[in-house]
Amino acid sequence: MVITKQILADAWRRTAARHPLLDGVELPPVTLSEDELEEWAWRAEETGDGGLFLLLGEDGTVHGRHGPYREVFASRDLEQVLYLVAEAAMRERGDGLGEAADALGRIDPAWGRRFRGGGLDDPGVVEACGRDPLEGFAWIAGSWRDQAPYTTLSFYRAAPGRTIDAERLALLYGADPAQVAAGTRLKDLEAIDSDRPDRERQWESCCFGEAGGWTFLLHHDTPPGAYADKEAYAALGIKANVRLTATSAKAIYTFDYMRDGRPVADDMTAVELIWYEHGRAPFLRGGELDFVNRALRRAELDHPELTNTFELYFHALEESLGLRLPRRDFAEKEVRAAYWAGA
Repeated sequence: MVITKQILADAWRRTAARHPLLDGVELPPVTLSEDELEEWAWRAEETGDGGLFLLLGEDGTVHGRHGPYREVFASRDLEQVLYLVAEAAMRERGDGLGEAADALGRIDPAWGRRFRGGGLDDPGVVEACGRDPLEGFAWIAGSWRDQAPYTTLSFYRAAPGRTIDAERLALLYGADPAQVAAGTRLKDLEAIDSDRPDRERQWESCCFGEAGGWTFLLHHDTPPGAYADKEAYAALGIKANVRLTATSAKAIYTFDYMRDGRPVADDMTAVELIWYEHGRAPFLRGGELDFVNRALRRAELDHPELTNTFELYFHALEESLGLRLPRRDFAEKEVRAAYWAGA
């Protein structure tokens, strides 16, 4: 069945009529062109009535938008569209995510489970996290937002059963071979810096190691000629790469995920962490990055004590991708470190 404007309106009217919680909830504006949607969105922004807008394509695809350009879902499944409209309505009441999940569950138990799972399907029972969210990876989120300890956090993973040697990776990026061979630690670099207080040499350094099946390399500026030996770099067998970059002066915080040599980004040219607002999925529902949406919803529901969106985001990356950083090694300055060669 191809969804039309009339089919969508009739389906929502029947759905809302069956559930008291949806009494008075109107179907979002349904537009048939980009120009019409843009006009609706700008008009709503002026009156403060922004929210979900629907763009209906000729093939029956319903595109959900927040504002004129930010697409949050695209679906030709009528039941799925009805759920997403109800989800937006319950969430935007502002009673909290737990209350929104309960409300959706009273409308339809499968809808409640779907909301708690964060995806577009019914996940069944979802186990709560049950541990300190700031222990594994999110502990670094606060300082990283201010570019500390490093601007760039990069993670690399090989095919199952293989590991990427952290020392080789650091050397290919330009780490000082003598310091790598000597097993230099962060505390050793700080001792060197204490003799030269006139320079902020940490900007010319890196930290590296392995945690959670990923090899990590943390640094500020990448030195010229880094990984110039492309054959040696390819021999590392990198299958996945996550790169988080902070530019606090410009409020730019990017997330890049490469898998099998291609970006996982739902065709977006850039993925920024500041797109994430508490309670609202930052990425296309059902898209390539929907695994982050799901993990964020679980983080929000499992850890209502976390109000910092960066901490929630980093916890979600830990849960979905397994990213880790050894907190104790950094606290005790025992993490492996080196200056760039020639720095």
